[in-house]
Amino acid sequence: MSKHYQILIIGGGTAGIMVAAQLLNKKRHFAIGIIEPADTHYYQPAWTLVGAGTYDYDKTARPMGDIIPKGADWIKDFATGFKPEKNLVSTKSSGDITYDYLVVAPGLTYDYSLVPGLGEAIDKGVVCSNYTDPIHTWKVLKNFKGGTALFTQPTTPIKCGGAPQKIMYLAEHYFRKSGVKSKTNIVFATNGGVIFGVKPVAETLMNVIDRKDINLRFGHQLKKIDADKQIAWYALGDNQSEYNHKDIEVSKEGDLVGIHYDMLHTAPPSVAPKFIQDSPLVNDAKWLDVDHHTMQHNKFANIFGLGDVAALPTAKTGAAIRKQVPVVVDNITLLIDHNKIGTKSYNGYSSCPLVTDYGKMVLAEFDYQSNFTPDPQLKKMLISDSSKEHWRLWILKKYMLPYLYWNKMMKGKDV
Repeated sequence: MSKHYQILIIGGGTAGIMVAAQLLNKKRHFAIGIIEPADTHYYQPAWTLVGAGTYDYDKTARPMGDIIPKGADWIKDFATGFKPEKNLVSTKSSGDITYDYLVVAPGLTYDYSLVPGLGEAIDKGVVCSNYTDPIHTWKVLKNFKGGTALFTQPTTPIKCGGAPQKIMYLAEHYFRKSGVKSKTNIVFATNGGVIFGVKPVAETLMNVIDRKDINLRFGHQLKKIDADKQIAWYALGDNQSEYNHKDIEVSKEGDLVGIHYDMLHTAPPSVAPKFIQDSPLVNDAKWLDVDHHTMQHNKFANIFGLGDVAALPTAKTGAAIRKQVPVVVDNITLLIDHNKIGTKSYNGYSSCPLVTDYGKMVLAEFDYQSNFTPDPQLKKMLISDSSKEHWRLWILKKYMLPYLYWNKMMKGKDV
């Protein structure tokens, strides 16, 4: 007999755990199952700091069994497919599971085929990524003796769009401390045409770029990596431009431009997991097709999606999930009780803590329209303008946010 749950959740990451915890906190008798194959739950926002040698990697990990809320069943398995018209999810080894309501939050995955050569090179030698192995990033920074330090990112959506530049700012500070800065050119090559999409934050970051003497190369679409020759190859977009030119070694191959590097940091190309892409639940771009404000699936009324897998035009961050979860929880509860969803609406809020030095940070908070929307609570921390660098924001990032994550968010408490 296939198992049945009133509410079935796919994913034991930030989104799945918060939804389960907030539902269970309502002190109702919901039968909740969480499908999650991993043994460990990571607090990934701290990996930026791990990569810069200022946070302990082990402190970012907790056993999944300790994180799954009491009262929810942990189905330690992989979801493999959907039959939404039958309210059914297939799994790798636990058979079919049926549900009244489904919450889809498996996060995203990496597809190295989109940047040939990267899969073989990543986390080896001088190629690193805080997204996959921040301990290796720290080794690369410590071993760097000068030359071209190239920071880049793929053209796909990625977790926290600001992360590929945060490690660059910390690396520059570290190179200054370790005495290799004078022998180093730092390059940021990105497909975008601006450093950040929120104006007041972009202004601050351009000042940081000037202070740190960083070469920006916009309109650079990462196409492939040649690890043997240490070249990253790019196609140039229409928005190609350069800021603060540095005379670095560049090669040509047809229409492609190759930047030679002595160290390379990138985010991996990111996509929805294959079982999501192959399902009837996705849009044309192969992300989960949900309403941007209610988080309800656009075709199946008893399915909700949130987190990194959702096709939402905002940054994929834990901060975004924090605002999405109450909307999903409210809507499911009202559907159960009254057969209609509520009026809570997600406005696209996301936030990117942009670390600019050891001990300094900017907090970019914004909505679907890229309006700068700082949290009024920051006034309590004596921060009048979070678009400017502040040491108190660094304290927030390094100490307060991890505490709030483990002790409040993961337990379904209001933050």
